[in-house]
Amino acid sequence: MNRAIPADKRPFDYSPVSLSDLPETPTRDRNIAAVAWEAAPDQLLRLGADVKGNPEPYFKRRIFGWLVWLAGQSRGPGRYMALNPVDHSEFYLFDLGPDQSPGGKGPDGEWHSSFRSWKEALRDNPRI
Repeated sequence: MNRAIPADKRPFDYSPVSLSDLPETPTRDRNIAAVAWEAAPDQLLRLGADVKGNPEPYFKRRIFGWLVWLAGQSRGPGRYMALNPVDHSEFYLFDLGPDQSPGGKGPDGEWHSSFRSWKEALRDNPRI
């Protein structure tokens, strides 16, 4: 049985993808680079610009229609983005790590200091 590769050790996949190619659940063998998505908006491509090390953003998963991306490490430093797949001007950020106060505003309009509650806000405000 093949074991999942830790996210920060997975190779980046730059093969072109469309919206329908982005999977519902996380890939376990590679990271889909944001630049590979043909419709990637600028705010996504710049997601890691002011995160320590300027990490490249990659796709994590869908959460009730939201496209969830990460620039950095899942335990920080890093920044998550939940992006509306239809209206790219609607997105929400969640910061992690020692350089930022952990947290972010969710689609419910509330500030979430817990990643779990931020994801629950995505669940409770679906974009499907």
